[in-house]
Amino acid sequence: MSKSVNEVRLLGHVGKAPELRNTNAKSLLIANFSVATSERRKVGDKYEDQTEWHRVTAFGKLAEVIRDYVKRGSKLYVEGRLHTESWDDNGTTRWSTGIIAKEVCLLDARPPGAPAPPPGSFDSYAEEAAGHQRGNPIPDQPIQDEDIPF
Repeated sequence: MSKSVNEVRLLGHVGKAPELRNTNAKSLLIANFSVATSERRKVGDKYEDQTEWHRVTAFGKLAEVIRDYVKRGSKLYVEGRLHTESWDDNGTTRWSTGIIAKEVCLLDARPPGAPAPPPGSFDSYAEEAAGHQRGNPIPDQPIQDEDIPF
């Protein structure tokens, strides 16, 4: 038997506020949201941005983090797998491919007075690491995009 891999990694911005719902059976929270990724291409003498939209679904505790900390415009790193569904639409088979998230890292700087992100998230780790590297306590100011090394 040969091995196979179904892995997706995205770094982008959330298109609109996540949609949340609970399942009837186990009261499991489900978060659906879209992430935009962009690529700059040269067309003739000009550069154009080409944007791709990705539908992402998160379940359980990960959906709770999405509910509490993610909003329109949030910058995220998402790891997950592709999932394709099909359904019948008046005799026509329709297909839809989305991403089931297994990990989401919050990349936005936290606004003053906002609650701290969950332990182990990228935001809290980055602040702690920055403080330890400089020999300083954890900074009071949020980390800016230009402070992130990638």
